[in-house]
Amino acid sequence: MAAGVGRIVVDSFDEIDRLARLSGRRGADVPRPSVLVRVTPGIEAHTHEYVMTGQDDSKFGFGLASGAAAEAVLRLRHPTSGAHLVGVHAHIGSQIFAVESFERALALLVPFFSRLDLEELCIGGGLGVPYVTGETAPSISEWAETLHKAAQVAGLGADVVLTAEPGRAIVAAAAITCYTVGTIKTLPGLRTYVSVDGGMSDNPRPVLYGSGYEAFLPREVGARRPDVVTVAGKHCESGDVIVRDASVPADLVVGDILATPVTGAYGHSMASTYNKVPRPPVVFVKDGRWRVVVRRETYQDLLALDA
Repeated sequence: MAAGVGRIVVDSFDEIDRLARLSGRRGADVPRPSVLVRVTPGIEAHTHEYVMTGQDDSKFGFGLASGAAAEAVLRLRHPTSGAHLVGVHAHIGSQIFAVESFERALALLVPFFSRLDLEELCIGGGLGVPYVTGETAPSISEWAETLHKAAQVAGLGADVVLTAEPGRAIVAAAAITCYTVGTIKTLPGLRTYVSVDGGMSDNPRPVLYGSGYEAFLPREVGARRPDVVTVAGKHCESGDVIVRDASVPADLVVGDILATPVTGAYGHSMASTYNKVPRPPVVFVKDGRWRVVVRRETYQDLLALDA
């Protein structure tokens, strides 16, 4: 609490035990931390299986149907827990377009929550964002309206603090990733590969989740994009593909800057130094002015931890 942490989300019985042990080391005058218990409501959200987190078979939280959530509440309310239980937290997955998934989650969570006489219910995040042409997603306002209505239908008290964590929906569209085209290779009758100076080290989402992206040329943003190519990374796997079927202008050439949009949420934050490829810089741009906020990684950085 002295560090400014407002809430701790408790995810397992091990963490409850850990809190109890830590409380025994604190003085009697030190306030107990305020905690939310994470509950898995048993919802399989309409998203990729790797980012579904609300189903019964999940590494996250305490299962509602199994009775683990109820047991966790009892243990957190015991005087020896060292915690002050203030609410329930849930998170059913990421990149969710169907708001009905949140409605189903609240329909299960609210009856459980209402019996506990707690102050806060957090429905988590997961609201999806469009990455490719043809995708649409609810706005944050539409999502909020859906959550409020679903909570009311489920019988949530008006005095309860209902919160959400929009994360990706706020920052995803705030960034683009820029690559330099290094090679263009046409395989007659098969496909054209456009190889760039990045790949799965700076954006592993296509490899991990089959995520789709668009591609465009910053030098001519509004240009027609009649050609379909595969934008490939520089790493040593055939699966190192950034955009499987990217529509690009016909005059794309080696040396062009090729950009993929909507990388503000899970671009740099998921980047690694795989194959010892240094990570790119992060640059903020506004009104024609720019500044580097994360500098480009160097080979000296990669060697800095060598003994």
